[in-house]
Amino acid sequence: MRMQAPTSKSDSFMTHSEFELESNPNAINEVENIIDEFNRKLKFKEDVFGNIMVAVTEAVNNAIYHGNAGNQQKKVHLCFDLSSSYKLIVKVRDEGPGFDIDNLPDPTAPENIDKPGGRGVFLMRHLSDDLFFNKEGREAVMTFNI
Repeated sequence: MRMQAPTSKSDSFMTHSEFELESNPNAINEVENIIDEFNRKLKFKEDVFGNIMVAVTEAVNNAIYHGNAGNQQKKVHLCFDLSSSYKLIVKVRDEGPGFDIDNLPDPTAPENIDKPGGRGVFLMRHLSDDLFFNKEGREAVMTFNI
């Protein structure tokens, strides 16, 4: 659920928007609606739209379930910035303890292929044009060339 309305530097073109989401599964539906709204305004290419949708919902899902451990007292912070060079920068930050990005198991390793989870960061990395995590592992920054 969106707790804070988007802010925009321009009425006709969203260049900066911030959202605060509750740590519950319903937040994923809200994220999908936010991305749909950006798509209506910015008219992403179909493949770019799909990449943004999957990568951002994966990041928010990870923030809810892994970062905040489903604690509904903690929030997920979502920020969209559109650069002048036609790049969409999406930041997803949780309020959890963080994690070590260098110690994630490889989901493509034979011992992990049949595991039902563990592919979120892998998808984010492959669907975004750039992915960065802050040193605490509490914020993912994804860049998409639009």
